[in-house]
Parts: sequence; C-alpha cells; structure tokens
Amino acid sequence: MSELLAARTQMGLSLGFHIVFAVIGIGMPALMVVAERRWLQTGDKIYLELARRWSKGTAVLFAVGAVSGTVLSFELGLLWPRFMELTGPMIGMPFSLEGFAFFTEAIFLGIYLYGWDKVSPRAHLWAGIMVAVSGALSGVFVVLANAWMNEPTGFTLVNGQFTDIQPLRGLLSPAAPTQVIHMTLAAYAATGFAVAGVHAIHLLVSPANAFSRRALRVALLIGVPAALLQPISGDFSARHIAEHQPAKLASAEALFETRTHAPLTLGGWPDMEARKTHFAIEIPELLSFMAYRDPAAEVQGLDRVPRADWPNVPVVHLAFDLMVGLGSYLVLVGLWVGYLAFRQHEFAVERRLLQALALATPMGFLAIEAGWVVTEVGRQPWIVTGVLRTEAAVTPMPGLGYTLACFTALYILLAFVVSRLLYGLIVQTPTDDEWHRQYTPAAKLRA
Repeated sequence: MSELLAARTQMGLSLGFHIVFAVIGIGMPALMVVAERRWLQTGDKIYLELARRWSKGTAVLFAVGAVSGTVLSFELGLLWPRFMELTGPMIGMPFSLEGFAFFTEAIFLGIYLYGWDKVSPRAHLWAGIMVAVSGALSGVFVVLANAWMNEPTGFTLVNGQFTDIQPLRGLLSPAAPTQVIHMTLAAYAATGFAVAGVHAIHLLVSPANAFSRRALRVALLIGVPAALLQPISGDFSARHIAEHQPAKLASAEALFETRTHAPLTLGGWPDMEARKTHFAIEIPELLSFMAYRDPAAEVQGLDRVPRADWPNVPVVHLAFDLMVGLGSYLVLVGLWVGYLAFRQHEFAVERRLLQALALATPMGFLAIEAGWVVTEVGRQPWIVTGVLRTEAAVTPMPGLGYTLACFTALYILLAFVVSRLLYGLIVQTPTDDEWHRQYTPAAKLRA
C-alpha cells in the first residue's frame, strides 16, 4: 500500500467513524429538548423519562465524538502537513469557531445532565436548547471549512502561497449555503429516523407500550420534516454543483461526454477506459432539466476534464446512487407518516409503517456516509479544488500502514464500547407493566 493510499484510507476511516457521532450530536439534543418541553406542557412523566434517557445517550455519544474528533485534528497535521501549512490562514477561523461551539456544548450539556434538581425547569430547558444550538453550530462550522475546500475563495495565490487573505470571504464560500443546509437536514433526518426505528421495533413486540409510543412521536416530529425538505435542498445542491463543480456532477452521473438533453443515469457500472456505463437505466433529458431547468440544456461531461483530474468515477457514481436511493426511501416513509398524521391515525397500530420504520433505522446514516464519499472522492485529485493536489499535501513520513492498523483497532474498540453502552440504554425501555403501575394507560395512550 502506498503512503498516499494509507493516508487517505486512515483519514477516510476516521471521518467515516466520527461523522456518525457528529450527526447524532446535532440531532439527539433536539429530541431531548422536545421531550422535556412536552413534559413541561403536559405534566406527562413519560416525556421526562424520555428526556433523561436521551440525555444519557447524548452524553455517551458526545464523549466518543470528542475522542474521534481529537484524533482527526491530530491527523490533519500529521498526515497532511502541506495542507495545514498552506490553508491554515483560511480554515483556521471555522475550526476555531467549531472549537468554541464544542466547548459551549460541553458546558451546557454538563448543566443539563446534572442540573435536573439544581436549576429551575425553565433554566434547565434553556440549557438543553443551548446544547442543541451549539451542537448544530459545531457541525455548521466544520461544513463551512469543507465547503471552502470544494470552492476556495478569499485569497490570491502567488507562487504557491496565499496572499491578500480574507478569512470572512473564505468562511462564506459559494458552496457554503447549500452544503450547510443539506448536511444539517440530513443530521436531523438520520437521527430522527434512527430513534423512531428503534422504538418501532419495540412497538412491533409491544404495541401498547406508552413509552415507545411517545418516543416514536417525538422522533418522527424531528425526522420527518427534515427528510421531506431534503429533496429540495438536494435540488439546490445539484444545481450549484452543475455550475461550479461540473466534474463532480459528471462523476456522480457517470456522464463521460458533454451533451445536450443529458439523461439521468441510475445504477450501472461506469467503465472509465471505455467511457461508458454498463447496465445503467437512463431517464432521457432529466439531468439537463434538474441541473438547468431546461431539458435541452448542455451538461458538461468528463471529456472536458483532463484525464489526470478525474475522480474515481465508479465510487462516486455508486455512492451518489446509494445516497439518493436511501434518501428517497426516507421521503416515502415520511410522506406515509404525514398522511397518517393528517388522518389522525395512531402510528403504533400501523404494523406496516412500524416495519418500514424499523427498516429505515440505519438508512439515514448510510446515506450521510455515501454523501460524504461523493463530496470528498468527487473532489479528487484535489484536496483544495484547483489549488492543492492531494498527493502534494501528504506527509513524507513512511510507515503509515502501521498507524492505519492502530487507528483501525482503536475505532473497532470504541465502536464496541459505544454499542454496549447504547444497548444497555435501549433494552431498558420500560415495559407496559412498569408504566401501568404509575399511569392510567387508557387515557394516556390517547393523549
């Protein structure tokens, strides 16, 4: 394995591991705040128990996310020293702001966890809101740095060095709005559907369980609106990429030749040598329409990109199809939920819906992982588009295969520990008998 491949593999593994915790750090605080708010409004102590349990899960995931995030910060300097040397003046601001948001989240999470009986209910709720807001902002600032890597602005490049540096312009890269909105919605959709899926599984076994019924409602309240808004966000992202990152769009759609009336390509295997996609399903003119709102519009293909600057087309194309496919499933389930809510049907008695939600449990996270593959691999061979190639940024230090093995073992260990801790929280879901001893379920289940 080459040093470049080892460094890219280690960074990809670290990012793929950390992003799950970053996403949950955005979504879970929103769930616990909504649950606590419902408790304060209704006095229903099941919502109080939900908020307490979800806060414990948030704390566990926050801790592991802090560890994996710290590893990433070291890897940026150790694996990509040229990248940090050159781009530090530009990405320093979003990373500094991310650190500030992270510390704010940690402070208010501590207040939330240990302040149940020590601060007023209103102050406690506001502490939870601050956790939710700072968690979301932490993700926003990281995405801003990535958006700058995709479309770098705010500097002049002279003899390979940055001059006339304007950090605020870099912070507000043209790619920033679409990436931030798309990623934030994805975080809420993935977390909401994952929690809903877990409780849907419980309800398939025990449909009358009041705890899981309320948890399902809260989770869907967060996940469904985000999933339904995601196609709109994705449409804006695709149109922006078509204009500003045409090579990435061409790779995602396996479009080897520039053409008018460009079709949307579903599935298939892109052959980079033959410059064609085998076994694909093509929908005529749809790519031109989606990119430019004109079915006859010309869409740039990879033939206008130097061969040395092509991404790995099969990886980008298949990851893009996976992202779209999984996201579409969540949208369909979300529409189903919306229809039942409009008809005022009880979700917990719809077994087919519960089965669909159970199937959707991991899909949001898988879609996010696939989306980041499109974003990162689709930018290759550039670590900063048009400015710095990935091979020029990697460390010259030998032996990266050993560090890759060590970090792989670390992530396996962390995944095992987190799984055990979360399993304990999930399987301890109160049974019907436990809740029936404290509440009047016939009235509560209709509440």
